[in-house]
Amino acid sequence: MSEPLQFGYVSRAHGLDGQVVVKTFDPSSEVLFEIERLKLKLKDGSEHEYAIEEVAEAPGGDLRVNLEGVGNRPAAEKLVGSTVFAFREDLEAPAEGEFFQGDLVGLAALDEQGLALGTVEEIWNTGPVPNLVVRGGPGGELLVPFADEFVVKVDLQARTVVMRPPEIK
Repeated sequence: MSEPLQFGYVSRAHGLDGQVVVKTFDPSSEVLFEIERLKLKLKDGSEHEYAIEEVAEAPGGDLRVNLEGVGNRPAAEKLVGSTVFAFREDLEAPAEGEFFQGDLVGLAALDEQGLALGTVEEIWNTGPVPNLVVRGGPGGELLVPFADEFVVKVDLQARTVVMRPPEIK
């Protein structure tokens, strides 16, 4: 079995019947409508697999999810802050030259000369293209648009992304 794909987090409980609200890296993502199960990594580090009973869109683009075995608000509240993963075998593979956004999280960010810029820690989808949030490098936090002009090469095998950040372009 391959490494699961991180695609979001549980932001809050919803209602009294155990629904959770999931925020995805990509607000236009349909992954929750395409899969029947997911894995949660709770804040305490434990991991649990859940069958998805129902997914519904909520105002503001949030997704409300009913998970099997989570039947009340206290059970849902225990899941808040959990990281949400999909099993890769349940997903259609991305096309050539495309990537799952979750695969970019954790990559070492390098400039074109090979100098470390930090690590991709988050992806913000607040504009026309996603922004890679790079932290832990000498330049502090960097926001780098995931566009050809700024992202030169993604190498998932080497766990690196070579970029030309706007600040030092």
